[in-house]
Amino acid sequence: MLIRSHDTNLTLAIELTPLIDMVFLLLIFFLVATTFNQTEREMQIALPFAGSAGPISGALREIIVNVNAEGGIIVGGRTIEDDDLRSLINDAVAINPDQKVTVRGDRSTAYVHIVRVLDVCKGSGVQEPYLDTVLQK
Repeated sequence: MLIRSHDTNLTLAIELTPLIDMVFLLLIFFLVATTFNQTEREMQIALPFAGSAGPISGALREIIVNVNAEGGIIVGGRTIEDDDLRSLINDAVAINPDQKVTVRGDRSTAYVHIVRVLDVCKGSGVQEPYLDTVLQK
């Protein structure tokens, strides 16, 4: 015979604290991850217009070289010289012969600065450096 208890105060309690902690940790992780990814794209470089611009390649370990209006070369948020860029790309091509490099030149910079960066890329063994533009509306 089954004897039932008349105590009806037994309730099931679900702890929400660990769940809330995990949600906050995931939120912080995704915020930090997207911030690191966007720093290169959010630099103050005014790209030239093009009639058939496309999205930037999402290839793994792509090197993004920014050329500002004064002709300075910026990689990874740091201003570097031509020789430093050459050694950086040489090292990357030695590891990955299909290394992708995107050159983002400010639209008001002299084209000679962009050609200088493209020459360094080609001289370092990059087969097809990409020249980034934006679509004109």
